[in-house]
Amino acid sequence: MNKNFSFIILTYNEEIHLPRLLESIKNLKAPTFILDSGSTDQTLSIAAQYGAKTATNAFTNHPKQWDFALNHFDIRTPWIVGLDADQTVTPQLFQLLNDFNTDDYAEVSGIYFNRKNFFQGKWIRFGGYFPFYQLKMFRNGVGFSDLNENMDHRFVAPGKTIIWKNGYLLEENLKENDINFWIAKHQRYSDLVAEEELDRIKNIKAQSLKPSLLGNPDEQRAWLKRLWWKLPLGLRPYLYFSYRIIFKLGILDGKTGMKFHYLQGFWFRRLVDRKIKRLKTALKI
Repeated sequence: MNKNFSFIILTYNEEIHLPRLLESIKNLKAPTFILDSGSTDQTLSIAAQYGAKTATNAFTNHPKQWDFALNHFDIRTPWIVGLDADQTVTPQLFQLLNDFNTDDYAEVSGIYFNRKNFFQGKWIRFGGYFPFYQLKMFRNGVGFSDLNENMDHRFVAPGKTIIWKNGYLLEENLKENDINFWIAKHQRYSDLVAEEELDRIKNIKAQSLKPSLLGNPDEQRAWLKRLWWKLPLGLRPYLYFSYRIIFKLGILDGKTGMKFHYLQGFWFRRLVDRKIKRLKTALKI
């Protein structure tokens, strides 16, 4: 059994994804813990087949679900790797994990993985989506889930972090091949984002990270989000979409990629802004 790290995975009706992920990591022989939120398909049966330990918790949002997972499971390894069910580990990343020895990372508290995101079978290479570094590996008892976010879940690991630029996480939600599924999911997400931004306007929530263009990848994104919140509602989706398509070369992602950039970078952002305006009007802010 791997004594360096354990995996935690969140699931909800992931029978289409979970075998793919578990196959990609099984030979690492690391303890695997799965927090489910009430699956009605074969997700838990698949988890049992791979020897994963499971628990169930009602879902509110991703940050709270990750917080529950980190505090619920009895994890004895010095490091934790947090993965989404629709991700897989490439052979190159597998090798980095296979060679990992905690003694070689004595001064490090967190490691960023490089993610490749796919939409309806297309790798989204441009528009700011690659390279894209996510803190996915962190010291047990040091890293935590950022509860100041409603939708964008991230781990925070105080101290020194490093980036593994080579070796990738592949992320492809096959359910999103049905565009109606994507739209319904983002309708729910838009409520979470609008409520979060309103909480920030009312000073109920603040960023956990210090925004910095010269900091780690999450600190850079925190800086950009702070700028985003200062832009005018209704105008900013147009600015952001243009930025992705023109300056970040999203137009080079082709027909499917352009559909993704439009949906995620414009349609979704406009929807959020409309909901924020409604909330502000109702509360007379």
